Amino acid sequence: MNARQALWAYVFLLVPMAFFLYIRIWPAFQAFDLSLREWNIVGEVRTYVGGANYERLAGDPRFARALLNTLRYTVVGVPAQIVLGLAIALLLERVTRYRGLLRAVYFLPYMTPIVAAAWVWQWLYSPNFGPLNGFLDAIGMPAQPFLDSPAQALYAVTAVVVWQNLGFVVVIFLAGLQSISRTYYEAARIDGAGARALFLHITLPLLNPSIVFAVVIGTIQYLQLFTQVVNLNFTDQGGPLDSTLTIVLYIYKVAFQRFQMGQAAAATVVLFAIILSVTLFQLKVLSRRIEY
Repeated sequence: MNARQALWAYVFLLVPMAFFLYIRIWPAFQAFDLSLREWNIVGEVRTYVGGANYERLAGDPRFARALLNTLRYTVVGVPAQIVLGLAIALLLERVTRYRGLLRAVYFLPYMTPIVAAAWVWQWLYSPNFGPLNGFLDAIGMPAQPFLDSPAQALYAVTAVVVWQNLGFVVVIFLAGLQSISRTYYEAARIDGAGARALFLHITLPLLNPSIVFAVVIGTIQYLQLFTQVVNLNFTDQGGPLDSTLTIVLYIYKVAFQRFQMGQAAAATVVLFAIILSVTLFQLKVLSRRIEY
């Protein structure tokens, strides 16, 4: 490549780079600047207050509850969808008939609009006429409040998110399984390795890139959880008793119900720091190079 071609290459790269900086990087700096100011959305004056918004966050019990709930969503949901996704992918890998149809069935919830799926699950969870309680009644078990219970609501929401993301995780693991050379399994079987040894010493290590990707993407999704929480309990968003409140929903309420944009921006910066830290930690701890 000569100098003229290199110059044109940089010119063409400059356009998407400038667009990315304008819609991603610049708003991030604006959010950080806004987090240092006091601004009611109905007014135009943005008074500099330093770290006052962060001090309010530290003293707000609702933010602490939202942070704890978000971590609980992540700790419960990510491992559940990783384990279930890997198990289903391993089973689908062995299916010879209707493989494409079964994969489409598992992937269909991921393509379903989140709002539509949430409203259907709200009906399924209904304590009065929901099919889930109808099933429990048929087998002689008492009806459950699900979304109306502070103890059950968070796990009920998590179950919906796991169900909806499961198809995506299955596809990731299926792609990873297909990338593993069959020669490894053949050589191990010649040495007398059983199914358990094949999984632990070949399948699982060589699936590490897929596992890391699924864990990182899943964690980011749960840390940004919003739509399912809002639509599953539309009359009491974040309830009951803030038991399903997430950081993103907290930001929405502070910004557009209390009109405290500075404090909402501060919560956004905190969430960004959490996502960045957790992602870097996961990449550092989980990523490993496997060679045979």
